[in-house]
Amino acid sequence: MDYPLLLGIFPQVLLDGIILGFMYALIALGYTMVYGVLEFINFAHSEIFIVGAFVGVEILLSLRSAGVLDTLPWPLVLLFVLVAGMAISGALAVTVERIAYRPLRTAPRLIPLISAIGVSFFLQDLIRLVESIWRNAFNLVYPTMDQLNYRFELTETIDVPVKSLVVIAAALAMLWVLHVIVNRTTIGTAIRAVAEDQAAASLMGIDVNRIISLTFLIGGAMGGAAGVLFGVQYGLINPYSGFIPGLKAFTAAVLGGIGNIPGAMLGGLVLGLLEAFAASYLSLLTAGAFGAEYKDIFAFSILILILIFRPKGLLGEVVRGRA
Repeated sequence: MDYPLLLGIFPQVLLDGIILGFMYALIALGYTMVYGVLEFINFAHSEIFIVGAFVGVEILLSLRSAGVLDTLPWPLVLLFVLVAGMAISGALAVTVERIAYRPLRTAPRLIPLISAIGVSFFLQDLIRLVESIWRNAFNLVYPTMDQLNYRFELTETIDVPVKSLVVIAAALAMLWVLHVIVNRTTIGTAIRAVAEDQAAASLMGIDVNRIISLTFLIGGAMGGAAGVLFGVQYGLINPYSGFIPGLKAFTAAVLGGIGNIPGAMLGGLVLGLLEAFAASYLSLLTAGAFGAEYKDIFAFSILILILIFRPKGLLGEVVRGRA
């Protein structure tokens, strides 16, 4: 076994795992916001996430076609794309809740779950239809912004692209914003009240439907931002690109304690690190018997083990502060 090689690639693998973990955490925040209020898994969140990515790529392609992409300041362009992705994905999440989930709110839990899976497939094919008509293609490549691809060389073997730092900074900023909204605002108090007891919250004058819609809006906006950053980070997207990252983000949310906002961040980081180490070290440790393609086994094996031995996740039970 080549121990110098194992140690030599460790810092870069650690960095890659942290970046991947923050990406999963961004997506997981959308799952955990909705579950924290309704105890409902929005399996259409994967597609809401990838809609944000398509909004971003369409704006960037339009700017490139107009010849202004490279002339505008990249922070301004990225901020505009992020806001647009968040707005469209948030609005889509609210629409999905109003049409597909609200009429089924009092139905047995299996029925809204089936509805969510149906919405997921519907949105996949809708994206494919729209992009096929609009561009005659649905595998799209994010236009590159040279400044985002600039790499800071920390050592001879470790370098960090600017776009990776943007992902990390965005994830931390969104975690802080969500924490402030949920714990330090009137809206957050209403969200926690609805999460605690919808009937009692309604009797206290809280518009439950409005708060639930607002929760979907926030969760969808987080997904849209994650979609834009996913496209910037990895470059290639298609209507089905959200499925596997969405499942892994759900695994991260369960790992951290679904319904728990810091838990989503922790679960994403743990899962990203495990997957990065599996992808890089599995082949070396098994003399080539298993390669990087087996890394997905780790994600879903973790989900199974967590559900068996600690179904409440690493940070314990769902956090629901009383209003």
